Amino acid sequence: MNDRKEALLVLADGTTFEGESIGAEPAGGVATGEVVFNTVLSGYQEVLTDPSYAGQLVTFTYPHIGNYGVTPDDDESVRPRCRGVVVRDLARRPSSWRSAEDLDAWLRRHGVPGMAGVDTRRLTRHIREAGAMPAAFGTADERALKEAALAEPGTDGVDLVAGVTTAEPYRVGTGPLDVVAYDFGIKRTILRHLEPLATVEVVPASTPAGDVLARRPDGVFLSNGPGDPAAVGYAIGAIEGLLGRVPVFGICLGHQLLGAALGGSTYKLKFGHHGGNHPVRRLSTGAVEITSQNHNYAVAEGSVPRADVTHVNLNDGVVEGIRCRDVPAFGVQYHPEAGPGPHDARYLFEQFRMLMESR
Repeated sequence: MNDRKEALLVLADGTTFEGESIGAEPAGGVATGEVVFNTVLSGYQEVLTDPSYAGQLVTFTYPHIGNYGVTPDDDESVRPRCRGVVVRDLARRPSSWRSAEDLDAWLRRHGVPGMAGVDTRRLTRHIREAGAMPAAFGTADERALKEAALAEPGTDGVDLVAGVTTAEPYRVGTGPLDVVAYDFGIKRTILRHLEPLATVEVVPASTPAGDVLARRPDGVFLSNGPGDPAAVGYAIGAIEGLLGRVPVFGICLGHQLLGAALGGSTYKLKFGHHGGNHPVRRLSTGAVEITSQNHNYAVAEGSVPRADVTHVNLNDGVVEGIRCRDVPAFGVQYHPEAGPGPHDARYLFEQFRMLMESR
């Protein structure tokens, strides 16, 4: 018997989608955020616990979500930071020996609202044409949802990092090197790749450069994270103070902040890159890597005169990697840790190790 309530998803441009409520019941029957779509075929739990989705409503293009349940082993952070989840078909009975809980119960436990039964193909096509935009969904009436969607500010110019970063430093790993990792919304899979290389001290996003240098690290890692890099000016200033003093490696938002610290500019993509199968060309070899991606902003091509472009997205030509010419620093827009996704780019962690050892 279906006991789910009818619900509506209303975009800021007035486009409306019907479905049914899943997960937690939002306050007043209304949840808001910037709606984006992700094309992964599996790994929904890793996506939903990625802090980079703060402020966003995640739509999965794959039609059948929740079929293998959830397990604490697949969490990328302590809890999901997204504003909500939209799916076509939510599995009612998970089937996996690893499953500790079904997805609907997990969403309720973490207070994340959602919608099922949505025509996600139509929604994805609309986002591709109109771009990512604010939206509202829930069991409230259509007028209330439309007003909430129009009032939702989205992610432009908003510092979302402050809401997901760690409050206090902490240490992980037992590797031979010493790395300070800025937590702009760091994923556990990234830490698992850094742990064999170094003892890693994870620090809050607002940590000044002087405090990091006082720790005398062999390298500094700039993590992924949510939102507009231009709104995180304090991080850009800190990175400026680190460049030339210590090797630096950035991923996703960390890559964007590195580009900004090198004098570059960033811009918002029409609907972002969110998925596990984006082709990227490594310019030094011509090899094509299939990559995991999750970002709405990018470094503008030609805006970083001190750096060479190392990787390019083959779908739309977006800059996917840079390496500085005059200081030991590099970054990539995509996720070489691939949680979830292919493992083509894991060599970048080894490059970071070699860069630190060479210094």
